[in-house]
Amino acid sequence: MAEFRRAYGAAPWHLLLLAGCFAVTGWIALRLAGEASALRMLLWFLGAVIAHDLVLFPVYASLDRVLRGALGRAGAPSALNHVRVPALGAGLLFLVYLPGILGLGDGTYLAATSLAPRAMLGRWLAVSGALFAASALLYAARRLAGRAR
Repeated sequence: MAEFRRAYGAAPWHLLLLAGCFAVTGWIALRLAGEASALRMLLWFLGAVIAHDLVLFPVYASLDRVLRGALGRAGAPSALNHVRVPALGAGLLFLVYLPGILGLGDGTYLAATSLAPRAMLGRWLAVSGALFAASALLYAARRLAGRAR
């Protein structure tokens, strides 16, 4: 077992899990191969990968570096994570609800649901504010508990 781990670099369950992931991916690829919209899905996926790896990752890595510099050394990991987590939540919500937040796709929404599209920008801002407020309250409570000790 130790020799396998040394040769492979991880435990055997890791190799089994990875093989399972490749099997599921292959199955999905075979299922999509006959779809008329498979090319559009592939282009969307490649565009998302390129947009993330070449645009978004450098942007949020740079923002994280600036945030680290702004918070300094004292208590930075705790404070940094209390900013990172709500920012991640707000960012993911923004990406998922981007068309609704920007007011795009109202006709598609109306056709799919028979409901009038609602303005989502205010709701996204409210949820994002609530995430940051809850994180700030949790950070303050942890700081006060730390001082009490």
